[in-house]
Amino acid sequence: MGALASSEIQKVAVLGSSGSIGVNTLDVLERHPDRYEVFALAARSSADTLYEQCRKYRPRYAVLTDDAPAADLAKRIAADADLHTEVLAGSEALEEIASHSDVDIVMAAIVGSAGMASAMAAARAGKRLLLANKEALVTAGSLLMSAVEQSGAVLLPVDSEHNAIFQCLPVDDRARPQLAGVSGLVLTASGGPFRGKGPEFLAQVTPAQACAHPNWDMGRKISVDSASLMNKGLELAEACWLFDVPEHLVEVVVHPQSIVHSLVRYDDGSVLAQLGDPDMRTPIACCLAWPERVDGGVKALDLIGAARLDFEPPDMKAFPCLRVARECIATGGSAMAVCNAANEVAVAAFLEGQIGFVDIPSVIQESLAGLPSIEPESLAEVEEVDRRARAFAQQYVNNQLQPGAVVRAGAVQR
Repeated sequence: MGALASSEIQKVAVLGSSGSIGVNTLDVLERHPDRYEVFALAARSSADTLYEQCRKYRPRYAVLTDDAPAADLAKRIAADADLHTEVLAGSEALEEIASHSDVDIVMAAIVGSAGMASAMAAARAGKRLLLANKEALVTAGSLLMSAVEQSGAVLLPVDSEHNAIFQCLPVDDRARPQLAGVSGLVLTASGGPFRGKGPEFLAQVTPAQACAHPNWDMGRKISVDSASLMNKGLELAEACWLFDVPEHLVEVVVHPQSIVHSLVRYDDGSVLAQLGDPDMRTPIACCLAWPERVDGGVKALDLIGAARLDFEPPDMKAFPCLRVARECIATGGSAMAVCNAANEVAVAAFLEGQIGFVDIPSVIQESLAGLPSIEPESLAEVEEVDRRARAFAQQYVNNQLQPGAVVRAGAVQR
């Protein structure tokens, strides 16, 4: 598919338009009406938000995967004489939009495993795929990368860390990284809101505290992942697939200012870094316009104001999720799919007040111990692994982590 001509208006499908990535994507698109047209918007159940977005951006299609909110949205749009948006319902509609012949660019920003199939559909259809959904690579990396290669799709990473690495690497005309002379990659982590905190503090933290990220405005699930460092474990897996490197060549360092978004080490001793204010519109604009550059609405980095840049190793003892994820990547097969699914169950349980923050790694480790790794050969097999892992993790939450159970360092005591 290659680079897009700037004179052509590109039709964009924003999958996950009600979330933070989707909202930021629409902000960037709105700044360039001469380059981009919003073709479709999609979300899970946010009918109110999607209705307002339809009124503003006038897409041809709007998708809600939940049937009842979709029916409500359809009624509201039908009653609005100025709107001609067609409403679709169900997860299959996401795949239809992602592979639609009129779509040039797909922003895959649906959080969790719910976004895997539509990201895969966009890859198979040869689209310019702006990937913000971690799970598509974390759980089905081999399948997704194979689909991209076979279809000629252009895969561009939206995560700020992977986008930073992408910007620091030479790439070919399909945005595929060229690794000659590269000795290693460095992912930066903010450390989250609990950097430097000990076990006693972590045992008492609340969902509100875990969701209060010091630098980034993110959804609740991703914010908890950042607090536990699981987000960095997922990003480590993504980096291995995106840049075709083994996990031992990807270093993780904590950088609390979130100014250096990641780095690339070269054989000659050079280290290239991408810097910028922590604003997701920068990587979004980069991916939308690549290989060109467009205004993302982001303020210029004030180097004097930033004053200093600090780096430190991650505390693997206090935050074992990163260590567990690295072990899963080294194991290969379905280990990361199990890890991801169990983490989603654990985070949801934590946000609902069913378990504590320090219980999250216990749920993941127990699920990994109970479900041996296999080699999935299709998306259906990945989805089956995901289903079994969720069921196992939920059963562990229900049966072993009842109120009154005390979890310390991964052990359940009664």
